[in-house]
Amino acid sequence: MGRFLILLTIICNIGLAQIEQPYPPLNLVTIPTAGTLPRGSFTLETLLINNGGVVPRLSVGFTDNFSFGVSFGVQNLIGENKPSINKTTPEVQIKYRVFDESEKMPALVCGLDTQGRGIFHGIDSITSINHTTITLNRYDQKAWGMYLVFSKNWNLLGNLGLHTGMNKSLSENDDGDNDINLFFGFDKELNRSFSLLVEYDAALNDNLEQNNYRFDDITFGKGKGYLNAGIRWAMSSNLMLEINFNDINQNTNSEYTNREIKVMYSESF
Repeated sequence: MGRFLILLTIICNIGLAQIEQPYPPLNLVTIPTAGTLPRGSFTLETLLINNGGVVPRLSVGFTDNFSFGVSFGVQNLIGENKPSINKTTPEVQIKYRVFDESEKMPALVCGLDTQGRGIFHGIDSITSINHTTITLNRYDQKAWGMYLVFSKNWNLLGNLGLHTGMNKSLSENDDGDNDINLFFGFDKELNRSFSLLVEYDAALNDNLEQNNYRFDDITFGKGKGYLNAGIRWAMSSNLMLEINFNDINQNTNSEYTNREIKVMYSESF
């Protein structure tokens, strides 16, 4: 009986073994962090979005401080509607860590990310109250463009990471709102397999008065910013699954919080 209990305990411990996450978060739900990929590694990320859309992203760590990635958005890939692509050319992500994190100072990363969220409106137009028509030339939620982000981590019953930064859109300014934007968030390890992600994107570059334009069926922000949260699960040493809840504060006209699933696979080469 004693040997059986010992064996049962060993089996349970194996079953409950926790998998350490393979690298610091490169992003929270949407906002970038100062995390970069280790040298000689890559990650393939697939984001499953609403209306059957998919946004795959490939990122490669060339050095411990520099990583490069590309992404490509497809709308209605799953479902009965005709699939369409956001752009004929892929979007680009570049990260360079200027300063490593120390005991007293946060890490600093400067980067470029041209991948927006949602549908890209390349030819759609809106009309202002003075009958001026402009081409949108933008995603539903603008890309980060150029950004700076600081990250600092502490061991507080598991890792706690705080992240804050600013960004400026480079090409999605035809709506006349080209302000510098601010964002911040945190990730907290619940154990070595699960992490909680919470972030806020102020969307200061996307908060023009809605009454100035006739949007028809196009939905942009109301000026409240985006509050997002997610749970990240390290299923194995190189596979992570993430469930995200976007626009919790309903900055858009969506009736419910937008749910997304993200799958991340990483490997060394």
